[in-house]
Amino acid sequence: MAFESFSALVYMEGHGPYVWTCYGAFFLLLGLLAWYSVFERRQVVRAQRDQQPLQTSRQGDSSDWGRSGEASFQRIQSSHSETASKS
Repeated sequence: MAFESFSALVYMEGHGPYVWTCYGAFFLLLGLLAWYSVFERRQVVRAQRDQQPLQTSRQGDSSDWGRSGEASFQRIQSSHSETASKS
């Protein structure tokens, strides 16, 4: 075993307070980063859900959608396609 006792592990010949403070700061910041990432992701998902209009089925019955094997896409305008079509 590297240390004689648990107190020797905590004290580490005088370096313990520095080492354990660094470990504490690291795990605190790691936890905050994980929490903030989840928080931001939820905000982005919520904003995208709010911006996306509810789409109604063109076929009338939504249970038939996807059974025909055809994909349904909606073309949108982008600034690049408008610039390319003008020149």
